[in-house]
Amino acid sequence: MDARFGATYSRSIAADQVLPQLGGRTVNEALTRGHDVKAVWIAVCEAFEVPQRLR
Repeated sequence: MDARFGATYSRSIAADQVLPQLGGRTVNEALTRGHDVKAVWIAVCEAFEVPQRLR
């Protein structure tokens, strides 16, 4: 996430952005609950319309 959004913004996204694709959890919550890292990244990509080539 840092490479795509920058260190500060990626931490904000991880802590504050609730994603429906993650069951209404933030990135941090999803990872803490054991969600697959790649699945979490795909959820972020969908939510923030990251181009396919960067996924």
